[in-house]
Amino acid sequence: MKHALDAQRIGDTRGYLPIEDHGIIGDLHTVALVGVDGTIDWCCLPRFDSPAVFGSLLDARIGGSFSVKVREVERTKQMYMPDSNVLLTRFLAQHAVAELYDFMVPDHPSCPASGARQIIRQVRVLRGRATVEVCCRPAFDYARAPHTVRLVEGAGAVFTSSAGTLVLRSSVPLQADGDAVHATVTLEPGESLGLAAQWGEPGDGTLRPLDCPDATQLLYKTLQYWDGWLRQSNYQGRYRETVERSALALKLLVYQPTGALVAAATTSLPESPGGGRNWDYRYTWIRDAAFTLYALMRLGFTEEAAAFIDWLHQRCVQAPPGTGLQVLYGIDGRPDLPESVLEHLCGYNGARPVRIGNAAAQQLQLDIHGELMDSVYLYNKHGEPISYELWEALARQLEWLEKHWEEPDDGIWETRGGRQRFTYSALMTWVAFERAIRIARHRGMPAPVERWLDTAAAAYRFVQDQCWTPELGAYCQYPESATLDASLLVMPLVKFAGPKDPRFLSTVRSVEEQLVSDSLVHRYRTDGSDGLTGGEGTFNLCSFWYVEALARAGRVGEARYIFEKMITHANHLGLYAEEIGPAGEALGNFPQAFTHLALISAATNLDRAVGSHHGSAARQWHTG
Repeated sequence: MKHALDAQRIGDTRGYLPIEDHGIIGDLHTVALVGVDGTIDWCCLPRFDSPAVFGSLLDARIGGSFSVKVREVERTKQMYMPDSNVLLTRFLAQHAVAELYDFMVPDHPSCPASGARQIIRQVRVLRGRATVEVCCRPAFDYARAPHTVRLVEGAGAVFTSSAGTLVLRSSVPLQADGDAVHATVTLEPGESLGLAAQWGEPGDGTLRPLDCPDATQLLYKTLQYWDGWLRQSNYQGRYRETVERSALALKLLVYQPTGALVAAATTSLPESPGGGRNWDYRYTWIRDAAFTLYALMRLGFTEEAAAFIDWLHQRCVQAPPGTGLQVLYGIDGRPDLPESVLEHLCGYNGARPVRIGNAAAQQLQLDIHGELMDSVYLYNKHGEPISYELWEALARQLEWLEKHWEEPDDGIWETRGGRQRFTYSALMTWVAFERAIRIARHRGMPAPVERWLDTAAAAYRFVQDQCWTPELGAYCQYPESATLDASLLVMPLVKFAGPKDPRFLSTVRSVEEQLVSDSLVHRYRTDGSDGLTGGEGTFNLCSFWYVEALARAGRVGEARYIFEKMITHANHLGLYAEEIGPAGEALGNFPQAFTHLALISAATNLDRAVGSHHGSAARQWHTG
């Protein structure tokens, strides 16, 4: 093995990879985004909502990164190791092939060193001679906290700042260069290089070099963990690989200590080029988490569902008397998430602002109670019976909803243009009470069932009498508006309307005329009335809702065609951001939980519809 230390600063002039040119790795506390070029350009340590340590995704000049590259490479390819979240980046050249294994050790007793938040990177050369360049330049606290670098001969380096410490263990010598360390190493076939970036000081105060056999053992244990976890899946449909990749992505977004699930791993990736609609998604939305519970539970992952139910119970218990649940919380359950702008960061590809925190936590979004009760109902039915304590806490929330459901709110899309009596919020109010009544009757739980029946009926009539617009031939976004809203595609999904109900089918046709473009669905038309500037792409969640609505309505061939087109819009690893731009590019935070859970729901229902459709066709042909 030949070592060549090089004074060149690697990575400073690097631009911005497309959002979709990333994979993610994680340890159930946080994740790291790894570009197709071998650069980690986003990682918050020690957990999802901590300040970024590597953040060049939001400022390529000062944001910090951790790159591993191979010289004279002609192309790179990325894949996940089968049935796992271990990422493999392959560097391909005429005379050499090298592979980079990236992973984090899951927080699980079966994995050694699982208590440490660390990123393991291992390079192996398969053919020819490869020159590998390593550069690690953290930027603590979103590049606001300067740091010092201390080399430990033969072992690695320690980066120390007021915001924390990052330890880099290495199997090869490193050289300091200002606030970074780097190495250039030539590897022969069969040789390898190992790196481990760990948050916090070494446990015993000493720094030992990373032995490649140690890294290999961690790799195998990590592969075993993911394989064992995925074996719990009971999905056997035609889209198995796609569904299981979505399940693995969702699992990476779960914060293991509390069971909370973040909406996405990033902040401020723009929903439109140039920015404006840039938000921090590293928190737990009641709505997103409730839908995700449903998606994972229907695949057989009941442990995650139970953990979220516990987290939810705590939020209900801790809600001040006489108040409803917040829209979103920190992953540790904290309610205070003040929103601010990091003016010193230029944003992804110059798209500002860069926001941390989320003011939507203080919004009123009445629909969350419907998604919540629907998921609790399904957990009670298909998971474990809910406790009396949780039932009492939920009943208090429903008592609050009874008094407030007729108020204007900010709606599912978190608009900032003023409150309205959104149709979707009333629809989900009906869901909340309808599911609560089912639980009460099934379990014999104490409940004011007659009063709940009256409230459910009032919400139902409000949607039918005031939100149906004959001129549009559709349910509108709120009474007397001329705006269509793709969220209403869920009506048959939540059993509010039959899938072939004339009003619903008419709404689908109107959505197709005004919101669907090349089978992709906009959530609503952005004309500035939502209080936000700039446009946005099509919304992946709504596109998968559209697939499911078509499948339930009997338009199975169309649903299957659109679903398989949607699969082509995933990135090379099967991951989705929030939106898709005009040229098919990913927009918004990445990867987004809502999209992957909607994919799972659409795939499972499409499977059922395709099977039924084929069976009916066969019977018709046989008897004809």
